[in-house]
Amino acid sequence: MRSELYKLEGAGNDFVLGVGAWARRLDSEPDLVRRLCDRRRGIGADGTLSLEAVATDRVRLGYRNADGGEAVFCANGTRCAARAAVELLGCDPKVVVETGWADIAAEVGESRVSLELPSPDAGPQFPEIAVPEGATALCLMEVGVPHLVAATEGLEDLDLAAIAPPLRHHAALGPAGANVNLYEMAADGSVRVRSWERGVEGETLSCGSGLVAVALVMMAERGTRDIVLIPLSGDRQMVEALGEPPVCATRFTGPARFVAAIDPSDDLLRGI
Repeated sequence: MRSELYKLEGAGNDFVLGVGAWARRLDSEPDLVRRLCDRRRGIGADGTLSLEAVATDRVRLGYRNADGGEAVFCANGTRCAARAAVELLGCDPKVVVETGWADIAAEVGESRVSLELPSPDAGPQFPEIAVPEGATALCLMEVGVPHLVAATEGLEDLDLAAIAPPLRHHAALGPAGANVNLYEMAADGSVRVRSWERGVEGETLSCGSGLVAVALVMMAERGTRDIVLIPLSGDRQMVEALGEPPVCATRFTGPARFVAAIDPSDDLLRGI
């Protein structure tokens, strides 16, 4: 197999993806991941994806956050991996992506990718955490990884850098903490979401599994089976319930595209 690096993004959540020897290195070298994800001295990304073909309808995906730490799941990353599986590795448009959380069925279209995600093991949990001013009760939903979710007012004007870190690291969430996703209903019925991600330790343009967590909570409250969510990037993404929310499988659809192929002879990559 050829050994190559690429930059991809899914709704603004961006990744460095490796195949061949690069995939093996991204799997095993957290220092390399940190260097590549650095936005000033590296390529810049929220995380890395290591992709390996298992069969024409199946690939294996490894994910690391920008801090080099492993994570069991990243929904936007999985969408990007599915597109790369089809366009780089010659896989079928319907492909199963093996992740640390579960095997995820993906369908790759011309501009969008749909994932079928398993049901969470449990519904919303309500840890004893003080609610930020203007927000409703905080709940914890696990969609592969844990997400702290709350409705709020004036989402656009929130100082997320001040609000989110104490929540993300709260003792009630255990040592690993959780991602933080605050949301607000828009006039057109869609839901605006801002996300602070662990492992990035900052606000990202989109957190896919966080959007699904928000959707499951909102669909249960509203008695609906589908919802459009819009993260900070402005990309419209759809979550559809495949059962009774909030504890059910979902179909998650959104964009995934290549940004660039990265030349291994580039000065940035020499000697690493």
